Amino acid sequence: MGIQQTAERYILIVEDSPVDYEIATRALRKAEYEDAIHRCEDGDEAIDFLRGENEIVREKGNPSLILLDLNLPGTDGREVLQHIKNDSEIAHIPVVVLTTSNNEFDIEACYENGANSYVKKPTSPDDYVAMAKVLKSFWFEWASLPEEHDR
Repeated sequence: MGIQQTAERYILIVEDSPVDYEIATRALRKAEYEDAIHRCEDGDEAIDFLRGENEIVREKGNPSLILLDLNLPGTDGREVLQHIKNDSEIAHIPVVVLTTSNNEFDIEACYENGANSYVKKPTSPDDYVAMAKVLKSFWFEWASLPEEHDR
């Protein structure tokens, strides 16, 4: 059971806030997620990353899971989500929108654009760890996803 891969499993976190990125990575480690985590700090970097314009994607393949903030400088998370889900090479990658927005319009728009889930960022470290445990368990132990497409 779990994600099938052709290369190494890793999570891509698209997050402009260094503090939020640190909190997320610490929570994942406390949830016993031991694989690699890569960060893109803005939407443009994420799109370039997912196009394979870097060594990580060329060596490891696409990420197994993307945690995507909505409110990014430049190209925002909404546009990144649309890019991902409109590109047949990467549309299969699960995208979890992880944001502070509880705006009903954002929630609806993200699901309409193919988000696999929409999670409001927890406000306490303990809640962040609890959320990370659920994400890890669901996406890496229970979910069955298609194999990675060859680049």
